[in-house]
Amino acid sequence: MNKRFLAAGASVAAAAMVLSACTPPGGGNDDQASENQVLNVGWNQAFTTMNNMTSYGNATANANLLYMMNDNFGYYDDKLETQTGDLGTIEKVSDDPLKVKYTFNDNATWSDGTPVDAADLALTWAARSTHFNTVDENNNDDGTVKENADGTVYFDSSVVGSQLIEEFPEISEDGKEATFTYTKPYADWAVDMGFGSDGVGLPAHIVAKKALGIEDPAEAKQAILDAIKNDDKSALSKISNSWNSDFNFASMPDDEDLLVHNGPYKMTDFVEGQYLTMELDPNYSGPKKPKVNTVTIRYNGDPMAMVQAVENGEVDLTQPQSSADVLEAAQAIDGVNVDTGDDATYEHVDLTFNNAGPFDPESYGGDEEKAKKVRQAILKTIPRQEIVDKIIKPLNPDAVVRDSFNQVPGSPMYEEIVSGSGIEEYDQVDIEGAKQLLEEVGGEIKPVRIMYDNTNSRRQQEFQLIKESAEQAGFTIEDVGDVNWSARLGDGSYDLALFGWQSTTTGITNSDSNYRTKSQNNYGGYSNPETDKVLDELLVAPPEDGAKLSTELEKQLVDSAFGLPIFQFPGLTIYRDSVSGVSNTTVAPTVFWNYWDWEKAAN
Repeated sequence: MNKRFLAAGASVAAAAMVLSACTPPGGGNDDQASENQVLNVGWNQAFTTMNNMTSYGNATANANLLYMMNDNFGYYDDKLETQTGDLGTIEKVSDDPLKVKYTFNDNATWSDGTPVDAADLALTWAARSTHFNTVDENNNDDGTVKENADGTVYFDSSVVGSQLIEEFPEISEDGKEATFTYTKPYADWAVDMGFGSDGVGLPAHIVAKKALGIEDPAEAKQAILDAIKNDDKSALSKISNSWNSDFNFASMPDDEDLLVHNGPYKMTDFVEGQYLTMELDPNYSGPKKPKVNTVTIRYNGDPMAMVQAVENGEVDLTQPQSSADVLEAAQAIDGVNVDTGDDATYEHVDLTFNNAGPFDPESYGGDEEKAKKVRQAILKTIPRQEIVDKIIKPLNPDAVVRDSFNQVPGSPMYEEIVSGSGIEEYDQVDIEGAKQLLEEVGGEIKPVRIMYDNTNSRRQQEFQLIKESAEQAGFTIEDVGDVNWSARLGDGSYDLALFGWQSTTTGITNSDSNYRTKSQNNYGGYSNPETDKVLDELLVAPPEDGAKLSTELEKQLVDSAFGLPIFQFPGLTIYRDSVSGVSNTTVAPTVFWNYWDWEKAAN
């Protein structure tokens, strides 16, 4: 399971954009960055943490910038082909048992001069494995993590690949090699750790400094390794507290330790809700040579305001959430490129199974069949085709309803999965069928509370179409939309959630965390032993079995009335003619994937 990023859309409370009256001048065209080259990027959600491996930090807005501030072992290009990163190499050294060796390059260095090495990767594995946790959950209502009491351990993360590693890694004497042994074959071992936006994770020596008070970097790294190897709950309790929370901030921190990085860019300014600035770090010793010296991310949740900022010359590049009005406005601007196409994100509805609401068996005296009928009834009212026709086709005339939870329309496995999952039951709205199911359940059905980003115009339209359709079948719909919707995911305060998932890898285990019992992204509390079994089989499946098992997985989701996919997001990249090197890929970090190629011509 590689986690997937929430596609936030317009989801920041502080939506005001403060833009300077003038745009900094562009600069040179040689291979070296010009001190005058400044690129302004518009984004819809503010940065919140240097640790995007937690449930709190798991957002595209964080991943994009961490990708620019840190190197990795590998990444995807715009053709979704894997490329070797600048931290080092990943090599499978044994099939039985599966062993994977990570070798760090000699010049892989944190910005304070400390080597990037096995201790950093070991900390990432320990934190994501759940093996060292003594409690299952310890989160606050806003998604942040409560402080662990002494001796209590909870790392706010869960990745199934790391869970398949139970033994402490083999580490070379110089710390530049780490070999991990898996308990079973794992299909996605090549993108398990150190890949893409995650990189190697937090600097272990800084975590130990904050958690254990150890100043010397070498001693600090050793303390991390000792705590993991010896399962020292006292030390791990403090380490997990630091890992979970110490690296969260909403504006420029006074503590420079929080900004330690290993990539070409360093954070130099951050004003809450307004902008964040990164500059090339002169101490960076890696091979990347970005052409732009300064990148400023300017925040605004309003797509039309972002288009206006591009027209005014205040923003050079942006990927706002697309709508017909936004596309038309962008295409009307002189000197601006507008690229359209499918995005990595897909829209879907998730139902909640465990909150004593209308879809929870508890509301029917534990009767699973009645709860399922109510879930099936609400899904029969979701006007998926109407949503696509009215909201998406004006942006992409070729748009279709997405019928797979895990595969993009047109992908090699898509047709086989769709034809075998049974999702055709929900091809058309069936109000009479929904009414019949509710009659069979009998009694009063609790109101359906729908949560979505109520500042997002597309979601507002979707909610209204769903509400009108569901009420025809006899449901009572309550609007519990919230600008801070993502912080509420999994808290039980809603019955149907409307949001998007963005893929981080192309692996067949990419969606594991959405459906596995008690997994990180399974916000609705769905639990099905048969589904968990198929997910286990997918982890070790050879490529030729992928379609068959994926079809079986999706059939179980349909049969359980888990939810429904709706559409693939229409992608929209807007950038000024003065900017070159812009390219997009359909996994995170999308347009940021080749930031080193960006260049801005002189005015």
